[in-house]
Amino acid sequence: MKLNYAYVAGAALIGVGVLVVAYQMGQQGGEPAAESTSVATTASSVASDSAKTGVAGNAGHALTQNARFSHFRVGNRNVKSLYADGKYIWVGTSGGVIRYDTETDDYQLYNNQNSGLLSNGIFHVSKLGARMAVGTYGGGLSLYDPYSDQWEVVNIPQGLADQFVYDVVQDSEGHVWIATWSGANRVRGGNFANPDAWDTYTVENTEGGLPNPWVYSLAPGVNGEMWMATEGGLARFKDGNWTNWQHTDGLGAPYEVVKEAIQFKNDPARASVHHSRQKEEQGLTDVKDAYNPNYVISLAVQKDGTVWSGTWGAGLAKFDGERWTNYTTFEGLPGNHIFMLYVDTSDQLWVGTNKGLAKLKQDGSFDIKTTADGLYAENVFSMANAANGDLWIGSFGGVAHIESAWR
Repeated sequence: MKLNYAYVAGAALIGVGVLVVAYQMGQQGGEPAAESTSVATTASSVASDSAKTGVAGNAGHALTQNARFSHFRVGNRNVKSLYADGKYIWVGTSGGVIRYDTETDDYQLYNNQNSGLLSNGIFHVSKLGARMAVGTYGGGLSLYDPYSDQWEVVNIPQGLADQFVYDVVQDSEGHVWIATWSGANRVRGGNFANPDAWDTYTVENTEGGLPNPWVYSLAPGVNGEMWMATEGGLARFKDGNWTNWQHTDGLGAPYEVVKEAIQFKNDPARASVHHSRQKEEQGLTDVKDAYNPNYVISLAVQKDGTVWSGTWGAGLAKFDGERWTNYTTFEGLPGNHIFMLYVDTSDQLWVGTNKGLAKLKQDGSFDIKTTADGLYAENVFSMANAANGDLWIGSFGGVAHIESAWR
């Protein structure tokens, strides 16, 4: 590997082990079971990995007769990001990045010992031009050119707001936006090497327009705006102006609506000063469950401009520009913690929750998929839609590859 470091900050490397066995492909699918047949499961271990390999099939949840799936195992790690690029599927894990060749079944593991990654914790994988953009936990942004086999690390010395990079998108004007845990960056024209091209947006310099420094997700709007999911609500940047929305504006379902359905009782506020302070600021100190309606984890915008926000325990929130509508388990979602929102090439919204994957139907109801339908695990963190229509869905421990007939 050739490394091309303009500057490298002394990033903190997280303590995750070297990925010795990158994955095991277990072809599970083939024939779906009859509708009355119970779900079959298998289990095996690879090295020290004792993760479940998956489910053999079940027609009880709208599987077709040609439905097939396979599981891509990554060990005791989260799959926080997926990206489909032609024949390759890029898998971002808490143990590095895997490039999987769907045609040859070969793979390449990139980590902090054999590449330009400063951290093995991967939050984000996407593509900027010819290069892959890899956002890391404590190692800044790494850019990889597969053709020249060269890496470039973009970090605080270049202008990055924080070495924790959660999302990267490019807008219609070619500007690159970067979500970090100390605000957001805009790199005009994507010119990372030019210090004058960098803008940094914080709570302070936007006078609260960006409501919280922890920015988790970015989504370009349909009218040139940029939407941002933060731990303090949803923010919009348009024509140099900021607007934001919180629970008091309609974002997220009230606690009284969801409290009986919340399954996470280990509230992060009990162990984190940061989250504890947030709950205090929002008057939620008496709520001991994992609930925070202003904590927007995920974000997506559809072609008509509809904005979707996924919250921490308060369900899915829809914003049409004027009104908010909230969806919870009472409206058919499998869970109220919304880890992922994904709009595929057909403008279909997919919702990754703590209890499975939901597809929003035209009538406003949800089609639910769980491990009984082929998911690797029911906590869904990431998703990619390949050019052939196949779905790749990331969870803790692995990825489910679902053939297009499943949709």
